[in-house]
This record gives sequence, C-alpha cells and structure tokens, in this order.
Amino acid sequence: MNTRIRLGMVGGGNDAFIGGVHRIASRIDDRFELVAGALSSTPEKSRASGEALGLPRIYDDFKQMAIREARLKNGIQAVSIVTPNHMHYLAAREFLKRGIHVICDKPLTSTLADAKKLAKAAESSDALFILTHNYTGYPMVRQAREMVAKGEIGKIRVVQVEYPQDWLTQHEDFKQAEWRTDPARSGAGGSTGDIGTHAHNLARFITGLEVESLAADLDAFVPGRQVDDNGHVMLRFEGGAKGMLWCSQVAPGNENALRIRVYGDKGGLEWAQEDPNYLWHTPFGEPKRLITRNGAGAGDAAARVSRVPPGHPEGYLEGFANIYSEAAEAITAHAAGQPMPDAVMYPTIDDGLRGVEFIDACVRSSARNAAWVKL
Repeated sequence: MNTRIRLGMVGGGNDAFIGGVHRIASRIDDRFELVAGALSSTPEKSRASGEALGLPRIYDDFKQMAIREARLKNGIQAVSIVTPNHMHYLAAREFLKRGIHVICDKPLTSTLADAKKLAKAAESSDALFILTHNYTGYPMVRQAREMVAKGEIGKIRVVQVEYPQDWLTQHEDFKQAEWRTDPARSGAGGSTGDIGTHAHNLARFITGLEVESLAADLDAFVPGRQVDDNGHVMLRFEGGAKGMLWCSQVAPGNENALRIRVYGDKGGLEWAQEDPNYLWHTPFGEPKRLITRNGAGAGDAAARVSRVPPGHPEGYLEGFANIYSEAAEAITAHAAGQPMPDAVMYPTIDDGLRGVEFIDACVRSSARNAAWVKL
C-alpha cells in the first residue's frame, strides 16, 4: 500500500466550487491526506472552513502556513493552490522556495509577467510543479495522444477545438461570476483565460504541436463586462498545420461542451468532453470507428488511467484524480531520488506559461483588430 502524501490547500473554502473538486480528486485513489490549509482570504472564513473539514492545522494566511509547515517534522509535502488567478504566483512562490511541491489550478497566473516569474521560481526550486489541466487526465484524451504519436492519422493538417458554455449569458451575481469577470483577479482574458486555455492546452497535448501565431477576435457581449466572454481564434501551428479555437461563456444551450477534432493526411479523430468515454477514429476512405474507454482498440495510455470496465462512465472527477495520482507518482519518485516513471505525465510549469502566453497573445491580437501575433 502506498504511503499517503501530506497535502495542504490554499483557497478552496466552503463556498468555493473548485476547492471541493480538488479535495475529492486527491482522495479518489487514496494517495493524499489533507492535513493543513489557509482556505480563505480572511482568517475567520479560513478557520470556519478548516474546522468544517476537520483539518488538524488551520492557518490565517498562506505565507504563515508555508513557513510553519516547512519547519514541521511531519509538515505538508505538497500544496494545492485553488485561489483566484491573481494569487497563484504569490502563493506558489512561498511554497516552492521552501521545497514544497505545488499542485496549482489553471491558468498559471493572471499576468504574463507573473507567469514568467513563477516559471523562474519553479526552475530554481527542487520542488515539482503540477498544473491541473484536468482534461489531459481523461483516458480517451490519452488514447488520442497515443494514436497521433504513433502516426495513425498521419501528418496533422487541421485542428478544430471549441469550448462553449452558457453560464455567463447574462449578468450573474455570485462568487464564481464575480471574480472570473474581474480583470484584477482573473487577468485580462475572460473566457480565453477560464476555458480558452483548456482548449489551447488540449490541442497541444493531443497533437504535440505548438501554436506559433494566432489571430483573435474577442468580445464582451454582456454590457459592462470588463473581460471577454466570447473568442474566435485562428491558429497556425508549427509544421504547417492550421486550426481554429472558439471559446464562449454566452452560448445558450451549452453547459461544458469542450470538443476537439484533429485531421491528418491518413485520418481524423474526434472527442467530446460531455461524452468522454468515446473517441471516434476515421481512417481516410474507411468507415468511422468508435473506440471506447477500456474497450476494444483502446491502448496502454488510456488503460493506465482507467479504473472501471467499459460501459461504466468515468469523467470530470476521475480526470482530475488522474492528475493527482500522476503527481503522487512523481512526488514519491522524487522523494526516493528516482527518476519519474516514463508513463507518468501531467501538465507542467511550461504548459502553464504557454497558456498565459496564449491569453496575452489573444488580448493583444484582438486589440489590433484581429492582427496576427506570434507567441
């Protein structure tokens, strides 16, 4: 049986959606034990949330937590950072410089300047940095990546990725909407930062290609909104592939409709997050084929992050859990002075930096009337 990793959390109090998701994900494979937290921006809320969760150690702020936990004989080995975006850099820096591994929600930071500083902090630290782009943890996303890498769809020509939602179609007055539409906390990108980064990361993860330049047309359709709530982005990838990315939080009828289609000179692949256990593969000139999670045709990459037989749905929470379990494998190997196992993969500080570069490029391009901008 694996020894559980002692985990802390910054942010993610009682009324925070993503904090609960991270806590569930960290427990699914029983690889972590949450033992400490600075769960809110005020000491009173932090204490109330920590007591409700039964945490042994509750802190008023993350710096106090980082200092004390680093000194404790059985202090935390890793910390989850699930605050609004503008606090990611400040919190992560405190733990990294004390050798505590960081598991951080996306996007990496609210500004490109902070992202670059955090990348330097991670590079100079002995600690690992894991970014929770959770969709990279889905088995059929791993399957698609493996098939592309093996050349099963040939040289990639076209990448179409979209992520529409509808929850910000009108003015909403609750915590999630409040900070995600505030540029001081979310950053300059609204839908581009919140969900466009997921679409951008998914395209990079599956294809293995980097975006070289883009042209973005961003809008804030809701009157008075200070960040974009819809974005259309043309992409030029290395090697000549072209793509289009659409992200929107004002598309009625769409709940969490992340979808990607990749086309090469030998065939195509299609995956949709709302139907995540299926991957469509179409070899050119042949009938469309359905590959199911843990079913016939699924490979090793998908199998190692699947828990139950085919036909039993796995999805959002399990995708997050796969990132946590991959992090646990890496942290365990690191503690033993061993290299990370070859099959283990998770989004890194580099993925985070490229995501913030994507947001920055989109905002700059749109401000110049959708001019092409290099990343």
